Amino acid sequence: MDGIETLKQWVMDSDNIVFFGGAGVSTESGIPDFRSVDGLYNQKYDYPPETILSHSFYMRKKEEFYRFYRDKMLCLDAKPNAAHKKLAELEAAGKLKAVVTQNIDGLHQAAGSKKVLELHGSVHRNYCQSCGKLFDAEYILKSSGIPTCDECGGSIKPDVVLYEEGLDQQTLEDAVYYISHADMLIIGGTSLAVYPAAGLIDYYRGNKLVLINKSTTPLDSRADLLIQGSIGAVLSEV
Repeated sequence: MDGIETLKQWVMDSDNIVFFGGAGVSTESGIPDFRSVDGLYNQKYDYPPETILSHSFYMRKKEEFYRFYRDKMLCLDAKPNAAHKKLAELEAAGKLKAVVTQNIDGLHQAAGSKKVLELHGSVHRNYCQSCGKLFDAEYILKSSGIPTCDECGGSIKPDVVLYEEGLDQQTLEDAVYYISHADMLIIGGTSLAVYPAAGLIDYYRGNKLVLINKSTTPLDSRADLLIQGSIGAVLSEV
């Protein structure tokens, strides 16, 4: 029985699936992964992405942060791909209970997924640091320099978790809850190198841990089923 057939069978037999995904789920929608070789390193910036996307850089050089952020992080024309659509379909069929994602692009929701736990926040939520007013991604994209609140003039910060910032506690607890109760955990499009997110899979107690990735990860040996390939292509088979 090849990997895809096993995957199909397991999905058929399960009604409490959780999907845990990373940047590889969105690269198939044309959103660059700045950790990959052809990611954001072919750049016109004086600092590496990890530096620019850090809390201390944001505090020190907001204008430079926003120049990069508008240019590279706001991919508002991106559309959900086969993986996003299949996961929404599995949720609608009552099989998938939650999507836990490291992505900030909102494509899971755009595909129709309802229960999406965004570990690293979302570019679609931005708030004034002075009065708390909320703004969408479009507002940030159309602003120039440091975006400011149209009500109080305070500076606006994206609701995304920057390097050096902690994850939202409630989102983490929810993710732990869903993963620890799942009968099947599908992990796709993530290098499993970013903590604390990668540590979440330690909470899975079942025996159907599926890893779908184009490259190897440090946790391959723990998978009950390992499939190397494109997450969209693999999930489309289900």
